[in-house]
Amino acid sequence: MAAVVDEVGKSAEKQIDEEINDEINDEDVENGASEASKKKKRKKKKKKAGAGEASADVPGEDENAPNDAAEEIAEIDLNEKDETKKKKRRNRGKSKKQTDPPTIPVSNLFSEGNFPVGLEMMYPGDERKAKDRFTNEEMRALDRLHNDIYNEARQAAEAHRQTRKHIQKWVKPGITMIELCEELEKTARLLIKEEGLKAGLAFPTGCSRNHCAAHYTPNAGDPTVLLYDDVTKIDFGTHINGRIIDCAWTLSFNPKYDKLIEAVREATNTGIKEAGIDVPLCEIGAAIQEVMESYEVEIDGKTYPVKSIRNLNGHSIAPYRIHAGKTVPIVKGGEATVMEENEFYAIETFGSTGRGVVHDDMDVSHYMKNFDAGFVPLRIQSSKQLLNVINNNFGTLAFCKRWLDRLGQTRYQMALKDLCDKGAVEAYPPLCDIKGCYTAQFEHTIVLRPTCKEVISKGDDY
Repeated sequence: MAAVVDEVGKSAEKQIDEEINDEINDEDVENGASEASKKKKRKKKKKKAGAGEASADVPGEDENAPNDAAEEIAEIDLNEKDETKKKKRRNRGKSKKQTDPPTIPVSNLFSEGNFPVGLEMMYPGDERKAKDRFTNEEMRALDRLHNDIYNEARQAAEAHRQTRKHIQKWVKPGITMIELCEELEKTARLLIKEEGLKAGLAFPTGCSRNHCAAHYTPNAGDPTVLLYDDVTKIDFGTHINGRIIDCAWTLSFNPKYDKLIEAVREATNTGIKEAGIDVPLCEIGAAIQEVMESYEVEIDGKTYPVKSIRNLNGHSIAPYRIHAGKTVPIVKGGEATVMEENEFYAIETFGSTGRGVVHDDMDVSHYMKNFDAGFVPLRIQSSKQLLNVINNNFGTLAFCKRWLDRLGQTRYQMALKDLCDKGAVEAYPPLCDIKGCYTAQFEHTIVLRPTCKEVISKGDDY
């Protein structure tokens, strides 16, 4: 609209100039006026014309009012209109600003419901074929067909990004692991706008330290403190309508672990780069291992080769199902199963200065209802009641003892054990390498769209 208004103004001004010039030229021919008198007459004519337009725009204005007042009123009116237009332009499609610390749900920040798209990457292999996929109208139509699904995952990813950004600024040595998890989960719940099984946390916050690689979160009363020399894997998930974002990074304060962290981050990026439609999973594992084990690190004067933890894997993700059946190995020699269009995957890699193999250790904190378990007959009333709580609050998403405490559950240990013994619920103990070694992890969630590969959880941090 602004462009159209400008052109009308220019046309009117041009017409006035032409009329003035015609009158001046006629007068000059008759009277032989000088160049100076021409300019004076032109100014008077313009001023008079402007005053006439201004007075016509102001209702009830005296025709004989001073020209300066009319021009001032017209100028104020035009300025107000311009300012209104500028405000509209600024607010059009603009999201609200997040608070610090973050408290506004991301759904309120993006009122139109279009959440930021992750990193889009071409598929590996034939570059021409990858470009054809991206430009093919049929593929683009398929992309649009699934846009609702992608958008739900993007909303969960934006909540994840903003949560981890806050935690990276907030965290410091000396806090307890319970304080770390509670701050992270409180922030994530606010940003995802938790609503039962429709939106919330997808699994408990993993904060495994040093030789422990995965599946550790503190139970109530755990006194563990985060130390300056710790290497901590922060692994948490968010979801919208079961569309899970599984994403992790390694937290370290001491720069002596930087090389280990770099090795694992580069291995994860390699896995993402190699992933694609019809790509065999074993090829991804071989590429990850090659990059991971090309690194060695020096810690306290001793050099260690970085090893891929061979019995930990990435995995496919389905609605309300964090491990959907396919595994993405991080060493060579895995399955030849291929990735397929519109599948979601968690590409995660683990590096270790130890043996490169993990085993169950320490107290169990992670649990998850068995996705494939049908009806399980239960005799104990407390087990029935606990299973009902799990169904209503977590479904087939993972949970931890702290979350049961938060729901007001007490004396549930025997009931939880009974559910695990009957196969209704599965326990996931912490996974550890040998004591004294250090492990690191990085992870992203990707979706294999018809047109391209999107790293949904990608952020400015990693």
